[in-house]
Amino acid sequence: MAEQDAREPDHLTTTTEQGRFCVARCTCGWRGPARRARSQARTDAAGHANG
Repeated sequence: MAEQDAREPDHLTTTTEQGRFCVARCTCGWRGPARRARSQARTDAAGHANG
């Protein structure tokens, strides 16, 4: 019987709206800069999670 790996990833990122800005955040405590473009906040989050 194979053993399953139940560990969670180190970095789980989300984006949140703050007025006209969007901010990427991570479960490790990292916080990206406020961005007007949601796509840029998502890019910041992806860069953090993969880097």
